[in-house]
Amino acid sequence: MPTPCEADEDRIRRQIDKIAEGLRDKDLEGLERLYTTDVVSFDVEPPLQHVGVAAKARNWADVFAFFETVTYEVRDLVLVVGGDVAFGHAFARLSGTLRNGTATSGMWVRITYGLRKIDGAWLIAHDQVSVPLDIASGTGVTDLEP
Repeated sequence: MPTPCEADEDRIRRQIDKIAEGLRDKDLEGLERLYTTDVVSFDVEPPLQHVGVAAKARNWADVFAFFETVTYEVRDLVLVVGGDVAFGHAFARLSGTLRNGTATSGMWVRITYGLRKIDGAWLIAHDQVSVPLDIASGTGVTDLEP
């Protein structure tokens, strides 16, 4: 029988899996349910921060505007769970077919999650997506793989 921490870790992993499902199904409402209402997201696109579930949903809606089909992969997810808070980090890649028919393999990014357990459900309260920076050129490095 799993310990309470192991059971919570399993629940969190299923929540993260629901991001991939929601993107694949283009289910914006389903994606919104994975986040706290006051989520703070540091995504790769401007501005520096996106505050609130509506702002996070706009990011995902932008993905749907560009992509005909979407695949989202999370790899090497490591979680630390304690009480009503948890954090994790992983690599993620968004890929698929663009609206113009072009297939793209996307790019690998680093992602960090901060989660809160609210009324028994694990919700994402913070996420941060980043790519390494080539300091000499001032550009993001987008061709790395885990």
